[in-house]
Amino acid sequence: MHAYRDQYAQLFNVGQDVVLIAISADPIDALASWAKDDQFQFLVASDSGAAVGRQYGAFRRAGLTNRNLFVVGSDGRIAYRQIPFRETDPTGYEELGAAIDSIGAR
Repeated sequence: MHAYRDQYAQLFNVGQDVVLIAISADPIDALASWAKDDQFQFLVASDSGAAVGRQYGAFRRAGLTNRNLFVVGSDGRIAYRQIPFRETDPTGYEELGAAIDSIGAR
């Protein structure tokens, strides 16, 4: 999440034509506090019932989740997916930027 925060302007065009929503199974109070304390410029949503996580295949086993990444175009279709997201690999962010470019959002 810190990489998203630190690269927000470059990757997400400072929010112009791009909406970043981080979704977690953590409770909303914990997420809101974390987002405020760490100064995230993007939306953070709680999926406490895990419905979204199950729909997008985020659960591996016994409550453990993958960090998955989806780029959804303005038509509502998934234009790019990275399962699991390689958050420690710089090429993961390069691919994310290219995917955002491909839908014309930057």
